[in-house]
Amino acid sequence: MNRPNLWSERKEILFEDNHLLVINKPAGLLVQGDATGDEPLSAKAEEYLRFKYKKPGAAFIGVAHRIDRPVSGIVILAKTSKALSRLNEMFRDNKITKTYWALTGKCPEPTSGHLTHWLVKDPIRNTTKAYTERHGQGLKADLDYTVLGQAGNRYLVQVNPITGRPHQIRVQLATGLGTPIVGDVKYGFLAPLPDVSIALHARQLELQHPVTRETMTFVAPLPEMPHWETAEAYY
Repeated sequence: MNRPNLWSERKEILFEDNHLLVINKPAGLLVQGDATGDEPLSAKAEEYLRFKYKKPGAAFIGVAHRIDRPVSGIVILAKTSKALSRLNEMFRDNKITKTYWALTGKCPEPTSGHLTHWLVKDPIRNTTKAYTERHGQGLKADLDYTVLGQAGNRYLVQVNPITGRPHQIRVQLATGLGTPIVGDVKYGFLAPLPDVSIALHARQLELQHPVTRETMTFVAPLPEMPHWETAEAYY
């Protein structure tokens, strides 16, 4: 049995214990399977565990949260049902602090603040629309942001989403600030990046371990891509 390609080098694995597997997901990889039939992160993780622990059958992998396919960064997977149940509760109750880094083409004004919108998902087009006032079945979405500085001809924006809604950061930056994320043509950026990713990275997660209750902070290095090189000064 060959070692899974995703973890041929261990740089993608940020942490592993009996209950958690924390991955720095590359852009372009699904977290869970969808109608495309493409192999997702969850399947690759299961294969990795089967290989590592020489399991004759399926290994348990639970998905408690997702980040969009063109987004890179931290994904926490559960290796036990106990961890999955508690992670689900923590994400639902917003007890996990999430930090994202985004590159925008122009500087957000003001350079720091709080955004609140009501988001409505269009499942057919796979897009989300943001409204500044309560709207029908829209879900309330809140985030804080601050501009860390200029990165080449782009601006590095730190975003802390308080809620976790589909496409939340993407649509709120584009609608609320008029600053779509670099490469995100779905929400108004003019041109895609060469690898069709978008310049949004799940940089850090802070949480209490779902089983041991230890306070943990995970940080994901930026992708080794040209559009992120100028942001390395802010490490």
